[in-house]
Amino acid sequence: MVACVAAAAALGGCGLGSGPAATNTQLLVSKDFGSQPILDSDNPRVGGSDTVMRLLQRNAPKVTTKYGGDFVQSIGGVSGGQSGGKPADWFFYVNGVEASKGATSVRVHEGDSVWWDWHNWSATQDIPAVVGSYPEPFLNGVDGHRLPTRVECVDPKSKACDDVADKLVALGLPAARGGVGNSFTEDTLRIVVGPWEALQGDPTLKLIDRGPAKSGVYAKPSTDGRSIELLDPNGRVTRTMGAGTGLIAATIARDIKGEQGKSEADPVWAVTGTDDAGVQAAADALDEGALAGRFAAIISDGKPIGLPDLGG
Repeated sequence: MVACVAAAAALGGCGLGSGPAATNTQLLVSKDFGSQPILDSDNPRVGGSDTVMRLLQRNAPKVTTKYGGDFVQSIGGVSGGQSGGKPADWFFYVNGVEASKGATSVRVHEGDSVWWDWHNWSATQDIPAVVGSYPEPFLNGVDGHRLPTRVECVDPKSKACDDVADKLVALGLPAARGGVGNSFTEDTLRIVVGPWEALQGDPTLKLIDRGPAKSGVYAKPSTDGRSIELLDPNGRVTRTMGAGTGLIAATIARDIKGEQGKSEADPVWAVTGTDDAGVQAAADALDEGALAGRFAAIISDGKPIGLPDLGG
């Protein structure tokens, strides 16, 4: 028992090694919003009933923790604290969703994609959802629970709407289709497709208009939706993109209540743009290769630009 207690402090919990190990998992460790990969494994070592912390410790170099072992202090010598006078720390996402609990309290489930990233959080400490683990969370869900997916389109007959739905079907996900709703949908993952001007009334996506501190998305569309400002990690505008620009982003409305007094607890994805051409560009880029390792993505001239904008 003494040995078990000692091991718990280092490994994030005792008694979690029993049971079958989760398979088909992925582990990504990176810096600066995914722009600098440190470890990228499609076949990490996983033990029975591993937590996210234990998975990291099994596979990443030199992991140190703080606050009783619940939170990561450093990985491979990259430590939380300050970077260039700005606060920087390690954050983790499971299937593209920011965890609300410490890493020793989150269990790794079958097919989970776990992503640790060290970044500047001066503009916001809360980035509730990211797109860089696609096709998660649609494939394996949230917290071990696969959820139904609904594709909501401003124009259900558009090619962009068809393309998004077809890509989900190709993953074995028979997503429902319909028009854009105006209320919260519980226990359902939504992908909303259409020009930004038409999406601003969505109760979750409208958070993007309020900047990264509210949505976790480092982009600000103009009021008329015809241009999009790209923001750097400090929340400052770096450039403005116009006609034909696409945007793929995800967020969660944790602080907004719907008609029943409940917030939408699951991520909502926007496949949008400054115009129809931008929406189609975003639909074309809804792909693992284009989105991998990006918190959100601007699509310009057919190429993805990761957000926040690092100027590369």
